[in-house]
Amino acid sequence: MIKEIYLAAGCFWGAQKYFDQFEGVMYTEVGYANGSTEYPSYEDVKYKHTGHAETVKVVYDDEVLRLESILKLYFFVIDPYTLNQQGEDKGVQYRTGIYYNDEKDLPVIRKIYDEEQAKSSEKFVVEVKPLLQFFSAEEYHQKYLEKNVNGYCHISGNYFKVQEMTDKGEFKL
Repeated sequence: MIKEIYLAAGCFWGAQKYFDQFEGVMYTEVGYANGSTEYPSYEDVKYKHTGHAETVKVVYDDEVLRLESILKLYFFVIDPYTLNQQGEDKGVQYRTGIYYNDEKDLPVIRKIYDEEQAKSSEKFVVEVKPLLQFFSAEEYHQKYLEKNVNGYCHISGNYFKVQEMTDKGEFKL
């Protein structure tokens, strides 16, 4: 079955490149989610305090890649403790969040979130909310790190080379 999940992981360029590499991911798109205006531009999000988060839409085949695995991969590359910042990127648009459009996904999201949170005594600041809206980012942002191989990303380039994922949803670099 084809499903989708929306993940805010700081700058969306790296998150898109990271998720594109996994078997079962059919399509990704970067955009702006859960803000206060319709059809924002990058400049609006960056300078006009629209409240949107830079987000990657991940469309996947859940018979090949389960939501549990996607979320474990997500938690592997984010800093879940820092509010409105990932790497050098600071601002509400760089917050972390898991946005869903299918209520049936919420128990799985909560399970993985709680498992990851249990590994630390420090409180996570990752949002878990329904997707209110998603607006596609400008074309020059789509697959940005493929077009600009030396582009900045807070996600280490090592994570763009995942070697293997087990049937238990674990992975090796």
